[in-house]
Amino acid sequence: MKSLAELQAIKERMQNKVNLRASEGEDTIRVVVGMATCGIAAGARPVLNAFLKEIEDRRLSNVICTQTGCIGICQYEPVVEILMPDGSKTTYVKMNEDKVAKVVTEHIVNNKPVQEFTIGAYEK
Repeated sequence: MKSLAELQAIKERMQNKVNLRASEGEDTIRVVVGMATCGIAAGARPVLNAFLKEIEDRRLSNVICTQTGCIGICQYEPVVEILMPDGSKTTYVKMNEDKVAKVVTEHIVNNKPVQEFTIGAYEK
């Protein structure tokens, strides 16, 4: 950081992210990434960053991305849950950065879960 203006820009970016979370409404889609020790060890941090970047790049104002602790299915990490406004929840397992764009495009934008990445597909 080299200037006060740079610090102000960082502050504004972070406030916008906080405001997005505070303005969670009825049409908000939540992306929750498991970030317990098992998730982080399996690669959850790059997955979280990929979701944040994809959401920001597409300017999806009705989507928030958060992290959580252990989801309880460590053998399937990294785990991501998508919670839709209608109350439905889809659990994606063995996620990686390469799968994120497809999940955002098909599930978040077009409301069609990517079945091949879900826990149901891995349990078969």
